[in-house]
Amino acid sequence: MLRRTVLAAPLTAFAPQRRYRACIIGHTGRGNYGHDWHTAFAGLPNVEVAAVADPVEQGRLAAMKASRAARGYADYREMLGKEKPDLVGIFPRWLDQRLEMFTAAIEAGAHVLVEKPFARTLEDADRMAALAARHERKVQVGHTARPMPLTLAARDALRRGEIGDLLEIRSRGKEDRRAGGEDLIVLGTHVFDLIRFFAGDPRWVFARVSGGGRPIDRHAAREATEPVGPVAGDDIAAMFGFDNGVAAYFGSKLSSDRSGARFGVTLHGSRGLLFVPLSNVPGDPPSILKSPSWMGPAGVPLTSSMPSPATRHEVNRMMALDLLDAIESGREPVCSAADGRWTIEMVTGIYQSQLFGRPVEFPLKDRRNPLAG
Repeated sequence: MLRRTVLAAPLTAFAPQRRYRACIIGHTGRGNYGHDWHTAFAGLPNVEVAAVADPVEQGRLAAMKASRAARGYADYREMLGKEKPDLVGIFPRWLDQRLEMFTAAIEAGAHVLVEKPFARTLEDADRMAALAARHERKVQVGHTARPMPLTLAARDALRRGEIGDLLEIRSRGKEDRRAGGEDLIVLGTHVFDLIRFFAGDPRWVFARVSGGGRPIDRHAAREATEPVGPVAGDDIAAMFGFDNGVAAYFGSKLSSDRSGARFGVTLHGSRGLLFVPLSNVPGDPPSILKSPSWMGPAGVPLTSSMPSPATRHEVNRMMALDLLDAIESGREPVCSAADGRWTIEMVTGIYQSQLFGRPVEFPLKDRRNPLAG
């Protein structure tokens, strides 16, 4: 459950009580710094950006300048050993080094801000979450849509009953050239994080994954355009079951329209619906349509009394501030390691359901990725 967070207040409303040393891990040409995360710590009160690690000198120098880092290293392990940071940002978008980078940062005693997706596999996600818990380190996962003031306003509207009783949730991935399996892991995790934010933990999933019109099998696994783990299929249809009979549907299908306009989560209630777009964060506001038939004129945009960030840098900065507040208050960050792990579990459940030929229950008993052999 989302508790008190600095994201619900102006950017200047929180300042850490103690001083922190932050280090940044990136890899130019191999996931880079994700969605501009290398500036998340820059200029935060009581935070010194001590160093950047990147094996590519040109990228390292550019990231040092943008993040205001004092030093640079080619090897992140050397940086962690010498700098002894309190905070580490793990920002490459690719997942092929995620487990090793995360393990090194936690074992160095640091709290972590990490780009999404959380992990390459559910087994890796389990290891990472358990490691952070064992070392009592806080983890913030970069699902930036979750804490946006307008997302909070959408959840408040749902809880106030503005669309009546929640009946179902419908969601779609971005459905660009990566539609299907790659969309599922790269962008679907944003969707699954929001579904849990609105509906709680799923109890089961029943899914069909196909490629070229045929159901996939284990031999359909392929590498994505970026190393994010094995993926399969170009058409995914999944149904998740929640308490109180609520169902959530997810789809991602390759089609002639690759605009990403459908990317988002729609809450369908007994008296209307509420659409939360995900095409950009920050981006268009959620909209609400008060009609029991779910038809009618265009929805009315939601507003929020809280200030909304205008740029990606501000969103990233807010999540960094929330991590610091979580460290000092003892609460969990707005998108914790457990939240990040759940998104990977939902992805894994979809493949398991297809390959096992039946619904599968959560938590998954088999933690392996069925595409991994």
